Amino acid sequence: MRDLPPIHKTHPQTTPPEVEQRILELVAQHPQKGCGHIEQLLKLEGKNCSKPTIQKIMERHGLGSRYQRLLKLEKEHLTQGKQLSQEQIKSIEKANPCFKERHVESKAPGYLLSQDTLYAGKLKEVGKVYMQTVVDTYGSFAFGYLHTGKLPDHAALILHNDVVPFYQKHGLKIEAILTDNGREYCGRLTHHHYEIYLELNGIEHRKTRIATPQTNGFAERFNRTVKEEFFDIALRQKLYTSVEELQKDLNEWLKHYNYERPHQGYRNMGRRPIETIEAFKKSQQSILEEG
Repeated sequence: MRDLPPIHKTHPQTTPPEVEQRILELVAQHPQKGCGHIEQLLKLEGKNCSKPTIQKIMERHGLGSRYQRLLKLEKEHLTQGKQLSQEQIKSIEKANPCFKERHVESKAPGYLLSQDTLYAGKLKEVGKVYMQTVVDTYGSFAFGYLHTGKLPDHAALILHNDVVPFYQKHGLKIEAILTDNGREYCGRLTHHHYEIYLELNGIEHRKTRIATPQTNGFAERFNRTVKEEFFDIALRQKLYTSVEELQKDLNEWLKHYNYERPHQGYRNMGRRPIETIEAFKKSQQSILEEG
């Protein structure tokens, strides 16, 4: 063995570092594209690299899936200020509607909540079921209340029964709520129960603009998640005979969503929503003690 030549640290067929770096650059520029598209782009530049090799390089850098690529871009933009192209922005917004509101300044839990109405499905002998959604833009903590109509009373009930008590328990103030211009949210202050409730509780009512649409991305993102992860599965696996029965199972799912499930992406970066709230409270407590 001593007479044998030394073993090369790199295999003769190893991808040159400059080609690997270019692959990573192209992957970042086109996060929605796969290794086949990257291979063709390399060929246009006079470089050759097979699809299996490109895929291995992507996986080695944690970019093997489309989700991983978009998540890394989103994190780099939010934490490092990385400038994104229109293609990159469009790709991230398609996967995560919350990203549309990245310029919305949410200083604390309760600073701005998003509220929306979601059609949940249809129950036999009950009819159409809707869900009032409320999501905190600071850390995506969410609330859901099921009902059979789209009335101002339903929009106010979730605030009175669930949202306001939660923030009072944690010693936090609800500053504002963003809604669309639906009839359950907008009307004459003297007659509209939802508007009256906000006024009595000192909560500012912000509305999405019709002429220049302002997204309600946090509620939109949550609605898609709860539909895919809860309603589509629950309504297929179980025959519900009442809204109360469905609400009970929804509450269990919300507990998992808020307290157990790590949230990748916008604002949370792997933390659970309740952790984001607790971290804020802890930081505020430290400021008070230092002062």
